Amino acid sequence: QVQLVESGGGLVQAGGSLRLSCAASGSIFSISAMGWYRQAPGNQRELVARITSGGRTNYADSVKGRFTISRDNAKNTVYLQMNSLKPEDTAVYYCNVESPFRSQPLWGQGTQVTVSS
Repeated sequence: QVQLVESGGGLVQAGGSLRLSCAASGSIFSISAMGWYRQAPGNQRELVARITSGGRTNYADSVKGRFTISRDNAKNTVYLQMNSLKPEDTAVYYCNVESPFRSQPLWGQGTQVTVSS
């Protein structure tokens, strides 16, 4: 059984920073892309950032220049460094892991990020 354990969410003032982590453990034989999505109340879940096994990244336009995604393949862990946070970044952030051996990606349980103005 595979588990995704997220950490690092919390409450921060506008302009502040947070770092999210997501570690995959269990019987996961191969990971391709890893990413972060977010969902604010009343909104659909949206992609924030994604990184491939080769290190190629893509970001939502709203976070470019402020957020940085990275991964540690040896630890099956993905990180999201969030700087210059804005109130509109407030959402539940979900880790997403893709594997060529799985038809559907894996999702974390979600971690709340709240940015106060």
